[in-house]
Amino acid sequence: MEAPPISLLRISLKTKPSSKKSKEKHSLKRRNLHTLSYPKSSPSPLFISPTPLRLTREQALDHVLAELETSIDNGIKVDPSIFSSLLETCARMRSLSHGVRLHRIIPRSLLRRNAGVSSKLLRLYASCGLVDRAHRMFDEMPERNKSSFVWNSLLSGYAELGLYEDAMALYYQMVEDGVQPDDFTFPRVLKSCAGIGSIQHGEDVHRHAVRSGLGRDVFVLNALVDMYAKCGDIVKARKVFDVIPDQDSVSWNSMLTGYAHHGLAREAWDVCRGMLAAGLEPNSIAISTMLAKFSYNSKLGYEIHGWVLRQGMEWNLSIANALIAMYAEHKQLRCARIVFESMPEKDLVTWNTMISVHRKDCRAINIFKQMEDSGVQPDRVTFVSLLSSCANLGMVDSGRRLFNKMKKKYRIAPGKEHYGCMVNMLGRAGLVDEAYEMAKTMPFDGGPRVWGALLYACSVHGNVTVGEVAAERLFELEPDNEHNFELLMRIYRNAGRLEDVETVRMMMRERGLDTEFD
Repeated sequence: MEAPPISLLRISLKTKPSSKKSKEKHSLKRRNLHTLSYPKSSPSPLFISPTPLRLTREQALDHVLAELETSIDNGIKVDPSIFSSLLETCARMRSLSHGVRLHRIIPRSLLRRNAGVSSKLLRLYASCGLVDRAHRMFDEMPERNKSSFVWNSLLSGYAELGLYEDAMALYYQMVEDGVQPDDFTFPRVLKSCAGIGSIQHGEDVHRHAVRSGLGRDVFVLNALVDMYAKCGDIVKARKVFDVIPDQDSVSWNSMLTGYAHHGLAREAWDVCRGMLAAGLEPNSIAISTMLAKFSYNSKLGYEIHGWVLRQGMEWNLSIANALIAMYAEHKQLRCARIVFESMPEKDLVTWNTMISVHRKDCRAINIFKQMEDSGVQPDRVTFVSLLSSCANLGMVDSGRRLFNKMKKKYRIAPGKEHYGCMVNMLGRAGLVDEAYEMAKTMPFDGGPRVWGALLYACSVHGNVTVGEVAAERLFELEPDNEHNFELLMRIYRNAGRLEDVETVRMMMRERGLDTEFD
């Protein structure tokens, strides 16, 4: 009989049933193991794993950079891809401080020879608003013409900061240097054309995009719709919109916003209905624009508000702010307050709008107190509305306190508008001499607003001396404004100085102004 293979023998040995005696012996051994007690050793502190802490993204990046700095100090060479990846992370997080820290440890020789790393660093600076620093790096890059990436990064930085002329200059330099723009380049350049309102430049860029084979690119077409609409050619914007093969939400919203900016309500609603039929919805910018531009039409505003409520978009800040402004336009302050009070979050625009719409009643001061309690910092616009409210209501003491608070607590230097409100407030209250002192001691010329408010106060309260000074100043600033001459004549007439009235009338005739009034 032939012997079985060795592998089969091994299998048979493993699977062979044990005898009863051996089973009992094995069971006894296991029982004894369970009954024996061994001292439990305590772990060494070095091997105890601490409970991991939850780190924020910034803390995690801090930790990575600290380890990288230690590695470099220890002479370890870092692969360029690590620098590139970390710069990309800093750019996405808009963390300039981490980016600057990373820049310090990147070898200069690497930045000179590695276009990828230097491009990412330039993009970081440009995206964080340091375009001057980014442009200096750009000028030092020896291989910048090999790719459009670095050009796009700098273009984007300029466009985001509203430096549209600089962006256009960079684009034309790009063309001159023979760098081929791509589908990221043209939208940024077209945004800059819209920013400077130049349809000539926009048409030139449009032709270039077509020559580059991007005339049907949806990103470029969307940017073209926005550019033509903002530059005033809504007809051409619609023509571009109609040729977009797959109109997305950006396409529809750009067209809707364009019609709204031009005050074309019917066309805007047609686009809105078409958008909804396509299964898309207007964004907050489009809705806010419609509310602002069509605020004269209360029925339309109610319809938009109803749609906003049905879509659950009433908590959107820009939409809520636009609704408050719309109701204020129609003197429906109760509706404006209902929207305001239902908002879970309020920004500076919200508070300023509510204070502004209550300029003629004492609620403005109370709303300002709520604003301060909420932690929102007021700005120049806030105090213009508050001081205007004090002038309207004759609240001189409150106006003085607010004027001082603006300067001392919030470090806001008063402008012509603030001084104009103060002069108006003091003048209305009959404190003409104090108003005149303020007008004289201003750090700059008050202009027609301040001197006009002072002249009006003099006409109300019969102050001839100050009225003559204010009128003389206004005749220099506004030589053709009949109203200023009329106010001075009223001051003279009320004071019984009829000869001076005729003198002013002669001055008006010499300047070719209308003298037919009571």
